[in-house]
Amino acid sequence: MKYITFKNSYGEIKAGWINHDIVVDMNEASDGLLPSDLLTLITQYEKYRDIVTLHLESDRTKGRYKIEEVTLLAPLPRPVSVRDFYAFEEHVKTARARRGLDVIPEWYEIPVFYFTNHLAIKGPEDEIDKPSGCNWLDYELEIACIIGKEGRNIKAQDAKEYIFGYCIMNDWSARDLQAKEMKVGLGPAKGKDFATSLGPVIVTPDELESYKTSKGYNLEMTASVNGRLLSKGDFKQIHYSFAQMIERASADVTLYPGEVIGSGTVGTGCILELGTEVHRWLEPGDEVELTITGLGTLKNTIK
Repeated sequence: MKYITFKNSYGEIKAGWINHDIVVDMNEASDGLLPSDLLTLITQYEKYRDIVTLHLESDRTKGRYKIEEVTLLAPLPRPVSVRDFYAFEEHVKTARARRGLDVIPEWYEIPVFYFTNHLAIKGPEDEIDKPSGCNWLDYELEIACIIGKEGRNIKAQDAKEYIFGYCIMNDWSARDLQAKEMKVGLGPAKGKDFATSLGPVIVTPDELESYKTSKGYNLEMTASVNGRLLSKGDFKQIHYSFAQMIERASADVTLYPGEVIGSGTVGTGCILELGTEVHRWLEPGDEVELTITGLGTLKNTIK
């Protein structure tokens, strides 16, 4: 399944799924039996599962539209929370080396994360406002998972039961603001909280089964700016699996449906790693395009 949130031709925000090039408005197609937003569906998925299955197989035309008739939005416009991890070793090594630092031993002991602003979510084709005072604007190529079931102290071996699906994530970064505030020993905060892009779809794990590896999936991850390929990595290179991240995040804490967990940046997945000798920092008018095998393409323009 590829779940989406979209705006219809009447300007209404609706939700459902994409079947090939057809968008299904799940609320309209089910005569109101399914909710009109994904967060409610995810939160009560056991209640709605059979109805979703029924309408997947339906040949009804009600509530079905051509994809060009709608505008895709972030699949979860208001997630419950967004935790972003730091799980790709190549990114950690290169980014720290750029600052003259080694990887500290503790990174290999625990997967670490920070909370970012879950109320500043952007979707496909949305413009990203460059923060005032920022001269070093960067993209970050990531994959995110969406929690689908409530759980606490979840063991890594059980974590797959708690994953509703996956999507592309762009953790926009004001590097100069971030560098200054983190000298204080706290953050990132203002260097990150202005925007996080998610989308274009949430893909359920069954659709990615053919790409399965021991730590996740063999999914190529690329980023381009103004059509020029800059970043190329693979999800299989991740050091900490999503199962390990979920175990860490849920330790003595309850995770709820609709929470988002980001992987952190794949190796080569940002300008900070590549260096401004490869590409300058982002400027208004730049178009940033992230693509991940099986998850689609997430495109935004800097405003």
